[in-house]
Amino acid sequence: MAHNITFNTISEVHQSLGLAKPSHPLVTVVYNSEIGEVGDFQDVKVIMNLYQIVFKKGGCGALQYGRNSYDYQEGTLLFIEPGQVMQYGNEQPGNEEPDEGWTLGFHPDLVLRSNLAEKLRSYSFFHYDSNEALHLSEEERLMIEGILDIIRKEYSQNLDKHSQNLITTNIELLLDYCVRFYDRQFYTRSNLNSDIVSRFDRLLRTYYENRIMQELGIPTVNYCAGELNLTPSYLGDLIKKETGGSAQERIHRFVIDRAKVQLLNSTDSVSQIGFELGFEYPQHFSNLFKSKTGLSPRAFRSQN
Repeated sequence: MAHNITFNTISEVHQSLGLAKPSHPLVTVVYNSEIGEVGDFQDVKVIMNLYQIVFKKGGCGALQYGRNSYDYQEGTLLFIEPGQVMQYGNEQPGNEEPDEGWTLGFHPDLVLRSNLAEKLRSYSFFHYDSNEALHLSEEERLMIEGILDIIRKEYSQNLDKHSQNLITTNIELLLDYCVRFYDRQFYTRSNLNSDIVSRFDRLLRTYYENRIMQELGIPTVNYCAGELNLTPSYLGDLIKKETGGSAQERIHRFVIDRAKVQLLNSTDSVSQIGFELGFEYPQHFSNLFKSKTGLSPRAFRSQN
């Protein structure tokens, strides 16, 4: 029967992986080749209350990342925020080929007094699923691993008043490069992304054709992402890169366009139309319509 294991500290992780005591209590870089004998993690749900950046060489083992013809093949990065649940299949931690991967882990307390504490919220890829991972070119991998070496050397030497700032600054630099590399990935996947945008639009049409709004209200980004097998964060970033607007704005534009047709081609009251579109309260419909068009529904109808 599956059970849970929770790790709250870097020391607990090192102990579970058969590693020596960590050089720093709040940050570590672990190479797969260094991992000793570990227990059986198969069918165990592992919860780490740490930030993790995990690199897999080439493929992604038991996680089975999605790939397409535009993806680079030099390795994959996965970003995991504290509290996320991981479950291993047949592949266990430490069972990879030597030197085929690494993990940068750091406790949230590491960045509490740094600019990175607030900025971490802006790195939306910490909310992506494994099939939305970052695929690296050889040049990108070498750049990331160069920064990783600096972080490891910094916490491995005698710590001084500069150590904390230098470590967090380099973690921030690594994450900023990943923002750039994800932009490259969105760009090189342009055909695939355009198809997802088209599927997103078809999903909105189907939502109303099947009258799902009568049960669930107006469509949400969470609902659409789930139907497209994407995380809300990844879908939002993809739509932003492809169209320049947010997923929520695209939903609202669709709803308002549909409202305009109903206002001009029916005698239904504004309240009835709002209800038909999935709004629970007429005022919510009127407020959204006016915020997007500059006119109330009644004023729009009377002027057209």
